[in-house]
Amino acid sequence: MTDPVPVDLIDLADEDGNRCIVRVTGRFKSGDPMLHDILRADVLVFASFVDARLDVYLSPHDLDAWQEELSALAPGRDASIGGDRGLTLGFHLHEDGWLSITVDDPGRLITMIGARPEENWISDHHERLEQVRRTWPVEVVETAPGVYEWSADRGR
Repeated sequence: MTDPVPVDLIDLADEDGNRCIVRVTGRFKSGDPMLHDILRADVLVFASFVDARLDVYLSPHDLDAWQEELSALAPGRDASIGGDRGLTLGFHLHEDGWLSITVDDPGRLITMIGARPEENWISDHHERLEQVRRTWPVEVVETAPGVYEWSADRGR
């Protein structure tokens, strides 16, 4: 069985060449029930002053939180993904449609870029999230604190 093709969970770009991508590349520890549903991803950030590739690990909880924050994002509000274990991406939507993207990878990089994404970018990113979930569905359940088992739906 071959690994799934990477999926861009986040892809924000503008005509000036500023771009931020979160490309989910696979499971962190496939086959290990405790870590199986953790996804590894590359964070790619491009602007005139930065060209960076960083790593982030996303849990099902991170994806759920991203969905909630993305749904609530409106001018003057913020959303984020990652954070508890290292790299955090923060998004602030301005009244004029500009988006400030903060990349904070403690000890490695802290930067901010601006982008003016297309008008429908939030709905596009909801579909990106669903594509990640279809490609790497949750296959493990926690039956008791610290006890993990394969779900009955695994492999369906």
